[in-house]
Amino acid sequence: MSRYLRPIVQTDASRPRGALPVAGGWGWFDRVEELHRDAPPRLVAAADLSGEDRDRLSAARAPIAGLTLERPRIMGIVNVTPDSFSDGGLYHSFDAAVAQGRALAAEGADMLDIGGESTRPGAAEVAVADENARTAPVIAVLTAEGIGPISIDTRKADVARGAVAAGAGMINDVSAMTFDPAMASVVAASGRPVCLMHAQGLPDTMQNDPRYGHVLLDVYDALAARVAEAVAAGIDRSRIVVDPGIGFGKTTAHNLTLLRGLSIFHDLGCPILLGVSRKRFIGEIGQAPVAAQRVHGSIAVALAGVAQGAQILRVHDVAETLQALRLHMAISGSA
Repeated sequence: MSRYLRPIVQTDASRPRGALPVAGGWGWFDRVEELHRDAPPRLVAAADLSGEDRDRLSAARAPIAGLTLERPRIMGIVNVTPDSFSDGGLYHSFDAAVAQGRALAAEGADMLDIGGESTRPGAAEVAVADENARTAPVIAVLTAEGIGPISIDTRKADVARGAVAAGAGMINDVSAMTFDPAMASVVAASGRPVCLMHAQGLPDTMQNDPRYGHVLLDVYDALAARVAEAVAAGIDRSRIVVDPGIGFGKTTAHNLTLLRGLSIFHDLGCPILLGVSRKRFIGEIGQAPVAAQRVHGSIAVALAGVAQGAQILRVHDVAETLQALRLHMAISGSA
């Protein structure tokens, strides 16, 4: 019978003796929720876990692209696209994309995520040559200026290869290396870390009618399988980041369930990247139909993720998120 362990993350200064750190970070836990597909959940004391379970949930994660993860890191988004859902066209040109990368770095982004293909619901696939032409020159210029680390947001092995040659320090694949069969070998050979994101279906159809038996456990199992495949391909687990893929083949109800149970993904033994910035469900709940007006809701969800130990926040609004994060960490005593 499969079991899943979700640490009940706390940040209160009154930390009981025997409490364990969450992934070596700012949170702690002294209980976990043990989940099963065919039995009711139950609470288990951290002291009653096996040594292997305790280590997987509490051990510090290795640095990713040179960034240590004892505090939350902010990944700034640069969409070199004409059609991204939030800022399509604003940074489509080379000069605009470079300027935006510089601006986000100056605002305090720990890293940048540069993409040349929109993966919004309904988006069409972009040719490899076009995606390379959009991203590699931008990465090369920013890297030469000492800005980074830079992540390439792509599903395609040839784009990832070009980005690494241009200086990218990480690969962020929204298909978890399922779209392009060559991606795993490119990542393994590159020595770069990779983010494996869960998505149900392709962008052009993923929001048509997404369904799950138990969305939290289904997404966990899918990511666990992709992590295992990556390790089998020669990618060390210490180089793997996981992302539950909020909004990718999920309804608003699915998204909320994943966010409430986010800490379960620490059980994979990998850092968690949370990408919720300006997404549709924030507009639906927060009554903000225009994506650019979802900054406040995006920050609220990002901080909820940090409260569950998410180590990397992928955001459009770096300065605003960083200000909120500094206050959140100071109040919780985690700064």
